[in-house]
Amino acid sequence: MIGRTLRSRLTVLVALAVAVAVAVSAGACWLIVRGEMLKQLDRSLQGPPGPQGAKKRAEDIAMILRYCAEPSPSGGGPLRAYVPPLQIVYANDGRRCVLSPTGIPVSPADRRIAADGGKMITDGVTDTGVAVRIKTQQIAPGVAVMESRSLSELDTMLAGLAGLLAFVTALGVVGAASVGLLVSRTALRPVGKLTRAVEHVGHTGDLATRIPVEGTDEIARLGASFNSMTSALARSRDRQRRLIADAGHELRTPLTSLRANIDLLLRSEHTGRPLDPAAKRRLLGSLKAQFEELSTLVGDLLQLARPEDETEPGEDVAFHEVVGAAVARARLRAPAVRVTADLSPWHVTGHAVTLSRAVINLLDNAVKFSPPGGTVEVRLHGGLLTVRDHGPGVPDEDLLHVFDRFWRSPSARSLPGSGLGLAIVAQVAREAGGEAGLSNAEGGGTEAWLRLPGEDFSSCVNS
Repeated sequence: MIGRTLRSRLTVLVALAVAVAVAVSAGACWLIVRGEMLKQLDRSLQGPPGPQGAKKRAEDIAMILRYCAEPSPSGGGPLRAYVPPLQIVYANDGRRCVLSPTGIPVSPADRRIAADGGKMITDGVTDTGVAVRIKTQQIAPGVAVMESRSLSELDTMLAGLAGLLAFVTALGVVGAASVGLLVSRTALRPVGKLTRAVEHVGHTGDLATRIPVEGTDEIARLGASFNSMTSALARSRDRQRRLIADAGHELRTPLTSLRANIDLLLRSEHTGRPLDPAAKRRLLGSLKAQFEELSTLVGDLLQLARPEDETEPGEDVAFHEVVGAAVARARLRAPAVRVTADLSPWHVTGHAVTLSRAVINLLDNAVKFSPPGGTVEVRLHGGLLTVRDHGPGVPDEDLLHVFDRFWRSPSARSLPGSGLGLAIVAQVAREAGGEAGLSNAEGGGTEAWLRLPGEDFSSCVNS
């Protein structure tokens, strides 16, 4: 059935299954009916039941023996009216005494019954070729009677029954094919909708396409899964577009500033009016700072653009050492701010580079909002890293957005930065199986925290 549609395959399979079931049922019915009819025919060969039937049968056997012992010259007498084939078989010579218009061939088995006793019922044919059911039974030592019933009526009835069952089977197959076609159309209608929706998305790229979901069966679950997939793809595409748009916006400012400064240097060279050495040093220093800012921004963008499911397997990292190195770097970069550290050993599974970047972002954020002479408190205990500053804090309505990409509070837009630092912290936390947060601290300032799963190996060694 390769090349057929799913609907036609389902219809053919349903019709085939019903055809096999009906054919098996019809064959079993025919065999059961045939068996019951043969049993009924065999019971008729046993003679009338009960004491009266036995008495009548004994009288008939005595009469048959007398008739065969002294047959009339005509060879029939009153028993010629006996229609079913009936005859006596003598074991010593296989001679038979036919008591009906036609006889039955004698087989060696019939002679053994006459000699040894017992009885048997078999199928055979008369001398004239009529199919009969034959019962052979010993009635006296060395003598057996062979009585039969015609199978013509039984065969006729069975042939009629076979024709009727064949017609019913054919009718069942036709009905099954019709029902199968109807069922396949009904059952596959949601699949058709899904197919059309997928083709529409493939042709137009419209990820807003949705399939109505009805019920809770497998087809409904498939439709719900398709809707979830398109929603996830739409969200991913929207995030990608926002990232590109925001990145373009953020890159425009440093690139414009770089271009202006470079144009100023080139103009001074072309016009033959060199800049004052001090002004030129400040300009070159500004260029260097702008290049560093641009490099940092590009690195942040690459970090955020990397799919989280494509990260390499992590390794054991001494997180307290990563935090200690970040604290030392923050002290060198911001000598006007006091950075204190209270660190306990903690080992996590992750990447030292990305973890260090997240901690540095937290420290840079705290240092940036700390007043001159202020203090930044860093504490690591039980896998919870907290970074507390004593700056102005964050308005409550802005706390929900601090981990969004490129988001910056109105009060911080005049400060250096791209708004990607805390977004990177949140991403690194998710990749390491942890979480991050930020809230306003009591007494002023903010407290950012990063919780990572891990283990304190020092306690294991001490124990």
